[in-house]
Parts: sequence; structure tokens; C-alpha cells
Amino acid sequence: MKDSEIKTPAYVCEEAKVRKNLELLKYVKDESKAEILVALKGFAFSGVMGLVSKYLDGATCSGLHEAKFAAKHLNGEVCTYSPAYKDDEIDEVLEISSHVIFNSFNQWEKFKEKALKSGVSCGLRVNPEISVSPVEAYNPCGRFSRLGITKANFRPDLLDGIKGLHFHALCEESAQSLELVLAEFEKKFGEFIPQMEWINFGGGHHITKEGYDVNLLIKLIKNFREKYGVKVFLEPGEAVGWQTGYLVGSVLDIVKNEKNIAILDVSAEAHMPDTVLMPYRPAVRGESKNGKFEYLFGGSTCLAGDIVGLEAGDSVYKFDSELKIGDRVIFEDQIHYTIVKNTTFNGVKLPDLVLLKENGETVMVREFGFDEFERRN
Repeated sequence: MKDSEIKTPAYVCEEAKVRKNLELLKYVKDESKAEILVALKGFAFSGVMGLVSKYLDGATCSGLHEAKFAAKHLNGEVCTYSPAYKDDEIDEVLEISSHVIFNSFNQWEKFKEKALKSGVSCGLRVNPEISVSPVEAYNPCGRFSRLGITKANFRPDLLDGIKGLHFHALCEESAQSLELVLAEFEKKFGEFIPQMEWINFGGGHHITKEGYDVNLLIKLIKNFREKYGVKVFLEPGEAVGWQTGYLVGSVLDIVKNEKNIAILDVSAEAHMPDTVLMPYRPAVRGESKNGKFEYLFGGSTCLAGDIVGLEAGDSVYKFDSELKIGDRVIFEDQIHYTIVKNTTFNGVKLPDLVLLKENGETVMVREFGFDEFERRN
């Protein structure tokens, strides 16, 4: 299948760019001796999970279904954490997982006997009560957070059987941010680290972004390991899928209401949800800062606010050439935190999943249609 033959809408993941990210992550892994797990909540493109398995140590999962996905599509560790486990799912979670992390002492006491009998390595998520997340919705350590145990609620008397501690306080952040969080984690929970076999530094490490201080990250991990004699885990999601592909759509119509509005077969609300929640304005291939032709890009849903870039306050796209009905529009960097969060709102079609292989071949990984909408309604 040629690139021009890809039926829209479709997410196109570029294998060569995934490998480039993985090579950097493997360098961090080799130099620091940390174990690195892909966070499926941020990147779960099944077509490259075999490649991921060649570089990383497994996956971190947010519950039963992600754990099952990891067991099916990857090799290595399956580290599962959930804010709360269901009674009818915990047995399968324990069967699939190598590590299970509990969010509270209530959950730990409830499932302790089963967990220890299963042989998994058990951990607790703690809240260091510090975060540098850019948006409150993505702040796991904000006020009233349900995620992790605060120092005030920590129960050292209930640590029997616990092998590790986990914290997660970052969102697309730097090594300098990790350094701040790590200092606070040690200040609050350092006395318990010598009792542990492993410490999980969570996700949100923007390791593959240009300018990230990889050497500082390696230094932090090595110093921590040497100080405490524990294994260290990292759980990057966006760092694996960062700038590894795009979402391609087609112009279905162009209407005018003061401005030119191109109606696409892709939706900000359904297919690029973080552009609304973060919010941010995704780059479009071929846009021109000084272009004479201006357009708003709207989805084919009936939601009035389904305009790309609207919430970010910069929704106009400029081009040197006039757009026409049938033209393709490519939104860059739409592989991480899009596929995993998209919806069939308003009955819109989920974009297909396409892999652009390193040899130039284009392969259909997953094709979606009416069934996805019908099954959930």
C-alpha cells in the first residue's frame, strides 16, 4: 500500500522514528542499569510492540486490560498499577503480572494474602506531594489527589511483604524536575527505602525530547542505586512514542463564516483529545507562518467546539496555497496519548492504525468501522 493510498482518517506510525527513540532509551538503560518499561497508557501501538520488546524490559500497565495487552504483544516484565483493583479482576491481574503496585493500605490488606501467594513482587504507590506538571488535570500529586499514599497516611507497620515503592509526579518533564521530585521523595520516604528491593520512578520523563539532559538522568539513577542498593524502574510513555507519527485526514468540505473553515474527517474532540484538554495546537505539515490562505480546521461531529486549536487560543492555520476539497491534512506527532484516548463520539470512525516500515512499505495494522461504535452503545 502506497502512502497516497492510505484511507483517511488514519494514524501513521513511523517505525524508524520509534527505533530512534528506543535506541536512546536503551542507552539510558545500559548506562544507568535501570529497567525501562513502556507505559501503555501513553503508547500502545500494537504494530511496533515487537520492536519495543527488543529494546526495553517490558510494560507498565494501568489495570487488567493493559496487562493482558502487554502479555499478548510484549516480552518481559508486566508491572501493573491501578488506583483500585476489582474483586473479579485481581486474580487475573496477579496471574499475568510480575509486579503489582497497590494504591493504598486498604487495597494492600484486602489483597495481600492472594498477592503473596501468587508470587508477584508487591509494591505501594506513594505521593511525595510535589509536582511540576504543566496542567492541574495531569498533576498526580496535586491537592486532594487520590493517587498514592501521603506521608501522613503511611503505615510502616504494614510493610511486611512489600518489596518496592512507586512514585509518579511528572508529565513531559525534564531531568531537573526529576531531581526535585527525587529529593522530596527521599525526604519523606527515605527511611523505608533500605527495606525495599526496587523503587519505581514512574513516568513523565521526556527523555527523547530535544534538549533533555540524558546525562543528568543517568547520574541520578546511578547515584540512587549506589546509595540504596535497589533496582530502579522508569516508566516512559510519551518518550517512546514522541514524534513517531502523524494523523492524516481529508478535507470533506470548505465553508465560509467570516473565516474559511475546512471540515475534516478527523476530530479534535474524538481523535486528538489532548489538544482540547492540555490544551495545545498541533503542528500541521505544510503550514506557513506568513501564508496568505487561512483556515480553521473543524471535525465532522456536531460539537460546535470541535475546532482544532480552539482551546489553545490559536486555531487559524496559514498556507501558501489554497486548500481544496479532497486535499489531505497531516497533523504531526499524534501517536502518543491519542490512539489510547480516542473515542467514537457522535459515531465518527476511529482512525485506522497504519505502520510505515523502515523499508518504506506501508502496512495496515488495524482497520476500524461501525463495529467499534455499535459494541459500545
